[in-house]
Amino acid sequence: MSWTTDNQKNLMLFSGRAHPELAQAVSDELGVKVTPQTATDFANGEIFVRFEESVRGSDAFVLQSCPHPLNQWVMEALIMIDALKRGSAKRISVILPFYPYARQDKKHRGREPISARLIADLLKTAGADRIITVDLHTDQIQGFFDGPVDHMHALGQLAEYVRNNYGTDNVCVVSPDAGRVKVGEKWADALNGAPMAFVHKTRDPDVPNQIKANRVVGDVSGKTCVLIDDMIDTGGTIAGAVNVLKEAGAGDVIIATTHGVFSHPAAERLANCGAKEVIATDTLPIPEDKRFENLTVLSIAPLLAQTIQEVFENGSVTSLFNGSA
Repeated sequence: MSWTTDNQKNLMLFSGRAHPELAQAVSDELGVKVTPQTATDFANGEIFVRFEESVRGSDAFVLQSCPHPLNQWVMEALIMIDALKRGSAKRISVILPFYPYARQDKKHRGREPISARLIADLLKTAGADRIITVDLHTDQIQGFFDGPVDHMHALGQLAEYVRNNYGTDNVCVVSPDAGRVKVGEKWADALNGAPMAFVHKTRDPDVPNQIKANRVVGDVSGKTCVLIDDMIDTGGTIAGAVNVLKEAGAGDVIIATTHGVFSHPAAERLANCGAKEVIATDTLPIPEDKRFENLTVLSIAPLLAQTIQEVFENGSVTSLFNGSA
C-alpha cells in the first residue's frame, strides 16, 4: 500500500465578534474568506465558539480586536485559539491590532501586576504560536511572549496622510511626553527631517486617566504641529497638550494616533480641543457615537493583510518597513 499527502499549506482566516468590519476588510485584501463559525453567549456570560469547517493542518490566523468590553473579547480570543488547537490546526497566529493591557507593562510600585505579560502567558497557554500586533505601548512587550512577535507600525499610513494633506515645509512633530521621543524621531524622519518638540507632563500614579500638561520643550511658534501618540483613551492628555501648544504659539495642530480607544468623554474633548484634525486607524472599531466632525479614520487592513501574506509565505515582515522595523 502507498500513501500520498498534499503538503500544500492552507491559510484560514478567523474573526472574533469584536470588529467584524476589519476582518472583512482584511479578507477582501487577501482574497481569503473569513471562516464561518458559531459564536454565542450563555445566559451567565460564558462564550461558546465552534468553527463550521475543518481546520486540521491549517495555517490559522485569528483576528480579534479588543474594544470595550475588553475582557470579553480577550476571553473569546482565548477560546477560539483553544478550539483551533483541539481541531489540529498546524500553526495558530493571533492578530491583536490593539494589544490588551499594554499600559500595564511594568510595576510602578510594589504589589502591582504586570498584566501585559499575563496576556502573553494566556495566549501561549491557549495555543498561540505567533502574535501579530500594531504599535505596542512599549516595545518591551515583545519579549513577554515566548515565540515570534510581529510588531507592525501604522506610522507609514499616518505619515503619508500628513504629507499628502499638510506637506512637510512648516511641520513640527510633537510628542505628548518624553517617553515617546523615540517614536517622534521616526516620525520626523518620515516627514523629511521635520523638527521635534515634546510636552512635559506630570501624572498622579493614584489617579488613572488624569494628566497635567505643563510646558512645551522645543520651538513650535507658527508651525503646523503633528501631535502623535500610540493611543487615545479619554483624550485628557492630548487635549491638554493641544492647549499647551496653542499657548506656545503653534499654528494648526494635527493629532495622529494608531488606536482610537475614545472612552467617554474623548469624542467631546477632541472635537473641542482646538485641533484642526484627528487622524486614527481602525485597529479598534469607532462607532458613530464616538465620531466627530474633524475625525479621519484610516484603514489598517492593507498592512495586516500584507503581514499575513508574508508570514504565510515565510517571507520578510521587516521588508514592509524597508528593513527598518
